[in-house]
Amino acid sequence: MKKFVLIVAGGNGVRMDARSPKQFLLVAGKPILMQTIMCFFNYDPNAEIVVVLPGQQIETWKNLCQNHSFTIAHRICPGGEKRFYSVKNGLSEIEEEGVVFIHDGVRPLVSNETLDRCFKTALQKGNAIPVVPVTESLRKIEAGKNTSVDRSRYFLVQTPQTFLVKEIKKAYEQEYSPYFTDDASVLEATGKAINLVDGNRENIKITYPHDLVIASSLLENI
Repeated sequence: MKKFVLIVAGGNGVRMDARSPKQFLLVAGKPILMQTIMCFFNYDPNAEIVVVLPGQQIETWKNLCQNHSFTIAHRICPGGEKRFYSVKNGLSEIEEEGVVFIHDGVRPLVSNETLDRCFKTALQKGNAIPVVPVTESLRKIEAGKNTSVDRSRYFLVQTPQTFLVKEIKKAYEQEYSPYFTDDASVLEATGKAINLVDGNRENIKITYPHDLVIASSLLENI
């Protein structure tokens, strides 16, 4: 089954307190987005990669690729106003059937093992999303009171969220809803059940400055 990778990179660096979009910040000597693309290339060099970027960032990205001699083949697609529309635009670039990994551009530490679990489960059951258990205590605030909750019932969701192309493209024909917080919620709205697989704890989403330090250390030591 053919593999496609749709990497959504629409960050603006606000929470990172950076002038540059966070996907272009350096981690272990390369822009984060390049490290992310390399994860998938190392997993399967034959996978077709589509990168979705805000239109105003495309030239910057091309210049970065030239400056870093980055030659891994990928297509570039302009994003939309919201992530929903960015993913929809990216999916329109995929014209064949297969399995598509939809991944955050600022998650450069997804493991081959996680990718393989996602692929095999999506191939068998139609979709797969990687998750990790919550390890800290949780409390719920409701009606002005806070109470503890059973953390064993909750999981942190990662990417790549992985789907049969035909099923996720059909799901994205729906009208946008603010309740669509990720790709799994878009598919779930069509009545499909979502399949969970084990993620890897290192697969963090780089959002804050301290995440850069953690990611750099991990990339330099794996």
